[in-house]
Amino acid sequence: MKKSKSIFSNLYIILVFAIMYAPILISMVFSFNSARSLAKFEGFSLKWYQELLADRDIISAVTVSLTIAVIATAVATVLGTITAIGLSKNRKIVKEWLLTINNVPIMNPDIVTAIGLMILFSSMKIERGYFTMLLAHIAFCTPYVITSVYPKVKNLDPNLANAAMDLGATPFTALTKVIVPLIKPGIVAGILLSFTMSIDDFVISYFVSGSGVKNISYYIYTSRTRQTPKINALSTVVIVVIVAIILLINVVPLIKNRKKKEN
Repeated sequence: MKKSKSIFSNLYIILVFAIMYAPILISMVFSFNSARSLAKFEGFSLKWYQELLADRDIISAVTVSLTIAVIATAVATVLGTITAIGLSKNRKIVKEWLLTINNVPIMNPDIVTAIGLMILFSSMKIERGYFTMLLAHIAFCTPYVITSVYPKVKNLDPNLANAAMDLGATPFTALTKVIVPLIKPGIVAGILLSFTMSIDDFVISYFVSGSGVKNISYYIYTSRTRQTPKINALSTVVIVVIVAIILLINVVPLIKNRKKKEN
């Protein structure tokens, strides 16, 4: 009986992962298709990757996505971390209210946030383009950082910073040398989540961008009527980069831990 349950559980897990990853694998396979067809594989070829590197519009979209994701993640990480630390020092009722307010942008539908930001920028007479997209990404990434960092800050001993300052450390040194290293896992989680959300975003970017500024998702949307395996090649590159980052994040700490044990 237990054996049959175990087999059923394994099959169920395999089925779930197959449903999740089958579209990604199919997209990757067709990025190597020698023909233009997106339904029939006619032979192996790298020509779509060559065309991808030669397409200025795609390179521009990738540049916009990466620069906005990096800048938005960096700013959101600083803002979110400082806010999470500040929240831990407030009274309980203030914390609860602020955390509830912080959860609103996370739970709010993207379309509502997008329209709200578009109206805000229009009312402030800010021309929509790269800058408005960057501000929008910072705005929706920051709550995710706060959500990731706050639990780590909450579990810290509140006397650690005071003890460091009693021993001669400045407030900034206490923050960077004592508090930040202890909440590092939460900060890293916030960075990864912010970067992923920024790279993945389409709805908000679509409403707040302008002047020919497009990120990857916006570019793919506008190319839907003339879609070629070149888009699959772009998706494959993005997937490979994400997998490489995930592997590095998981492998590097293991290597460091092994070296520490050996020493």
